[in-house]
Amino acid sequence: MSDAEEAEVARWFGGFAERAIETACARVFLAGDTAFKVKRHVDLGYVDFTTAERRTWALERELAFNKAAAPDIYRALRRITREADGSLAFDGVGGTVETVLEMRRFADDALLAAHPERVDGELAEALGRAIAGFHAAAPVRPLGGASSMAFTVGSNAQLLGQLAPVLGEPSVARLVALTAAELDRQASLLAARAGQGFARRCHGDLHLGNILVEDGRPILFDCIEFNDLLSDIDVLYDLAFLLMDLEFRGRREAAARVLAAWLDQAARSFPATIWEGLAALPLMLSVRAAVRAHVQAHAGDPAGARGYLAAAIEHLAPAPPVLAAVGGLSGTGKSSFARAIAPALGASPGAVVLRTDEIRKRLAGAGPTDRLPRDVYTPAFYARVYETLFAEAGAMLRAGRAVVLDATFLEPDLRRRAEDLAREAGVPFRPAFLDAPQAVLESRIAARVGDASDATLEVLRGQLERLAHTEVTWPRVDTSGDIPQAAKSWLAT
Repeated sequence: MSDAEEAEVARWFGGFAERAIETACARVFLAGDTAFKVKRHVDLGYVDFTTAERRTWALERELAFNKAAAPDIYRALRRITREADGSLAFDGVGGTVETVLEMRRFADDALLAAHPERVDGELAEALGRAIAGFHAAAPVRPLGGASSMAFTVGSNAQLLGQLAPVLGEPSVARLVALTAAELDRQASLLAARAGQGFARRCHGDLHLGNILVEDGRPILFDCIEFNDLLSDIDVLYDLAFLLMDLEFRGRREAAARVLAAWLDQAARSFPATIWEGLAALPLMLSVRAAVRAHVQAHAGDPAGARGYLAAAIEHLAPAPPVLAAVGGLSGTGKSSFARAIAPALGASPGAVVLRTDEIRKRLAGAGPTDRLPRDVYTPAFYARVYETLFAEAGAMLRAGRAVVLDATFLEPDLRRRAEDLAREAGVPFRPAFLDAPQAVLESRIAARVGDASDATLEVLRGQLERLAHTEVTWPRVDTSGDIPQAAKSWLAT
């Protein structure tokens, strides 16, 4: 398709489409309940769509790849044909002028990029688990990992170098040097993870602009199809784009919730070495921010590009890890408190919250909010849950990730083990034991819906009896009122 034909196709769509959306690689024409995507006649260095064959190849892959996560949106390929009278038509008898991807149109405000504030705790939880499920079902790509990361790091260095006069020579040079050093430090880990099955056929472009919500359900769409080095990658690197995007938009608490939910769900399908990969997360976040830096610069937003560049540099200087432990009776608000303090602890996007309630479900092979029968709660199972809690926390601390332990911690021995874990890892320990009147606890337990906790009023009474026979030396925190405010006060101490 020549430039003239490209313009003609755009005019033809303009005759019946209500609106056109342009991106660096495509034009999307909106008509009624349908969206038509046409690849642009461009060569951007990292993608070449200058021939009809390459554009058709890319659309075929886009349709096939996106069917996995968004089958209701991606419909079919259509042909724009040149008819005998010289006019254009859909799927006519004439020769093909261009191939088009037909999609179901969705509401403009369904995109999370337009409303990042909508990513509250519940949606963040659903996002993390949905993405983990997508990754678990994705085809394994053993060559993804270090090689894919090296390609993107090299591409970023080249593209940012070309933009250095706009972005600032010193900042670009600093980021390029820091990224190269960190990639060298993490290369063996990334290669090992690829061999363990963490490199998959991923989305590749998983930011808020490529996630929509319909009927409360997150839907991933518009994955990368044109370059396997950008999509055959480590699953954590795929997730990192969303984490970086949320934090950059001021939604760090949502990013921390997404990460914790993703880890708990992914741990059901991936090897136990999943926690070790967190050591590479600062690099992954930085590389994602660097990608956005040159994309924003090419889009004519130098201020935004410089913001992403600064974020990319900052991600490579992560805050050191810390171990926090939140104990207390059922109903004291441990999970709410833990999630409130997590974003303020450690490297971006904050500490990972490990809940014994979720670990129990995972070990039992149940869904995160499924209720377990009471006979599962044996002393042996109780001990296994805490063994898992401390083992996973230790692995994350060694990987440089801050952790918040969310458990009752009614037994002195368990509290000592948490203290010992921090000491062995060489990280600060910050405990909190939550308190609230029994009437408040009973009210909260009775009101629970869709939570991982199986605690009942009977369980609470048993906990009260056990607590009466032990002395708790951890700092007490009153959570009978506003829990986020109590968490904020605790962080300030």
